[in-house]
Amino acid sequence: MRKIFLLSVLSIAIYSCGNKENNQSIDALIESKNAKALVEKKSALQAEIAKIEDALATLDTKKVEALVSVLTLKDTLFNHYLDIQGNVDTKENIIVQPEFSGTLTSLTVKAGQKVAKGQILGRIDDAGMSQQLAQVQTQYELAKTTYERQKNLWDQKIGSEIQYLQAQTQMNSLQKSINQMKAQLAKTVIRAPFTGTIDEVFVEKGQVVAPGPQGLMRIVNLGNMFVSTSVPESYIGKLKVGTEVDVFLTSLGKTYKGKVRQVGNFINPNNRSFGIEVSIPNPDNLLRPNQVAKLKIIDYVKKDATVVPTNVIQEDGKGNRYIYTVDNSNGKTGIAKKTVVTLGQSSDNVTEILSGLSEEDVIVTEGVNAISEGMKLNF
Repeated sequence: MRKIFLLSVLSIAIYSCGNKENNQSIDALIESKNAKALVEKKSALQAEIAKIEDALATLDTKKVEALVSVLTLKDTLFNHYLDIQGNVDTKENIIVQPEFSGTLTSLTVKAGQKVAKGQILGRIDDAGMSQQLAQVQTQYELAKTTYERQKNLWDQKIGSEIQYLQAQTQMNSLQKSINQMKAQLAKTVIRAPFTGTIDEVFVEKGQVVAPGPQGLMRIVNLGNMFVSTSVPESYIGKLKVGTEVDVFLTSLGKTYKGKVRQVGNFINPNNRSFGIEVSIPNPDNLLRPNQVAKLKIIDYVKKDATVVPTNVIQEDGKGNRYIYTVDNSNGKTGIAKKTVVTLGQSSDNVTEILSGLSEEDVIVTEGVNAISEGMKLNF
């Protein structure tokens, strides 16, 4: 009652001292754009407010009671996270390109089909190259026989050396031609580069194909997924291979446990960041390339830390951070005490307290905005 009475008296006094004249004076000062006069007026008003605050501080507020909620502090493990966004990706996601130009004579797969590494996906017409290979092979067999006979004669010192060398050269030349033609023919057979699933087929049987941007089909393997992202360079010393990461997929509403598998060695000069890759499991095959992921990377850990809900921390006019604690607690009542604290890092709506509080201290968690130091608390 005394607090309310004093506030009322002060308010009436200020109002009675010429509220209308003061308002007119302030309006006139604003209209005149007199900066010096405005600053002096502001100082005068702040002095009046300071008088009110001093008067409130002298009141016997201990008799005023408030209903609050409290929490007894316990030392706990505190983890600080770096929150950052990334994209899901896989190394095994490619467009299969033809290595040979020609008509697609066969197409043995369709979209959605699973294939094994090396499996034949289709064939391209070889434009008669197989018949040419058969002819060259026949010529090679003859050249080989000629070489072997010339070698036997030369070993017996019969015949000329030039005949022996010519036979050898002819055989070797045809052998190289066969190897080259076989390599070219192998390009007419389209094989799966890895085990995966045909995601989409872009061509039809009988279509003329050639190396180009469209390709033949897309093949994807979802068994080796990872999230790629960029991290500010200030975290260079805090991230290493094996660091655990919580990966939240917004499209699935699920969180996966991953680990950093690669840390970049290059700082991008444009945004002062470096790249990382986080491997994640995909047991249900729900992950897809280019999904958006939110990463929570642990960059600070402290055991036996004192933490409080972030919303109970307040700041006074001097810039001090403080928390209301409970003095003389008997389990149901106590006295409010303003305790100045030193803050650490914040994460998940809690903040680490470096000094000012300790284990078993009782703090006010609800009703902090309605209390002041010395007030009686009920909880």
